[in-house]
Amino acid sequence: MIRPFMASVTRISDLAPDNFASEALAREHWAMGDYVVGRVLDTRGHLQQIELPGGRMVEVMEGDLVVGAFGRRVATLEAVGNWEDIGADGQFEALTSAGLFGKNTSLSPFIGSPMPLVYTGHAVRDGRKLTMSQFSPEVPATRFDIPVILIVGTSMSAGKTMSGRIIVHLLSQMGLDVVGVKLTGAARYRDMLSFGDAGASAIYDFVDAGLPSSACDEATYRDALTRLLSRIARDAPDVVVAEAGASPLEPYNGAVAKEMIRDQVRFKLLCAQDPYAVVGVQAAFQRAPDLVAGGAANTQAGIELVKKLSGLPALNLMDPASRDELRDRLRGALGL
Repeated sequence: MIRPFMASVTRISDLAPDNFASEALAREHWAMGDYVVGRVLDTRGHLQQIELPGGRMVEVMEGDLVVGAFGRRVATLEAVGNWEDIGADGQFEALTSAGLFGKNTSLSPFIGSPMPLVYTGHAVRDGRKLTMSQFSPEVPATRFDIPVILIVGTSMSAGKTMSGRIIVHLLSQMGLDVVGVKLTGAARYRDMLSFGDAGASAIYDFVDAGLPSSACDEATYRDALTRLLSRIARDAPDVVVAEAGASPLEPYNGAVAKEMIRDQVRFKLLCAQDPYAVVGVQAAFQRAPDLVAGGAANTQAGIELVKKLSGLPALNLMDPASRDELRDRLRGALGL
């Protein structure tokens, strides 16, 4: 077999290019989270980068093999797809560069077409298919009672990761032990790596709990998040900065994640693309955010409109002049 590229969804496993075989399985044996091998069909006019387990991006070429995982993506601004929609020809797309594999069924005209691949087989060892859940460690149930700074958005690309990175950096500068976690979304490691670069002592996401994305049934997600929160609780950090990818109203189980950590949330930041979107999210949830950021607060006009429409304060976190106020708000929320 050609030496395959290992996409970053394999980072929780012991998979290496030479320690498994590729074997085509009948369709009834396919499932979400299966590690599978795809052969790149064409890169002309398509996105052609794959994120490796360490976060480095690499360009692949026609005929290359990539190991990823079957999953589902439901992105409002980019692409929609699901492994269950793969047809008899075995063709699918890399729905994210991290190796989330599924058949693309809807695509924004403003992004590049995802890389097409064809199924060559499942990753197998000793006659057994390999899955993400097999490599997610069992963790004794541990009560999660750590203060949480929760970052939610009106949609994807609303500024959540950038805001989270700034907050992690400020909290770390205060001398706090900070853990960063992405609770929901579709697999992509570089967002969490940026939290580590900003000063987080540890970083996690739903991939660590065995999920290629959080777009799955509620029971599966609850079980995965319970194990992930127990794992974080055993680290015993001072504070957790938690990002809920996409919007809690989208089918990524964001509302479930919020419910499961509700009692620990000390500060809620809403990232919005425009001031009017703030009103929509404000109406959808009982607890109002403590602060608005993102594109809606890029200018003073936007900040004033957020205040007029919603009554909420907003800050342009990209402006260093806002950091003192943000620091004061965080210290107050955490009782420091």
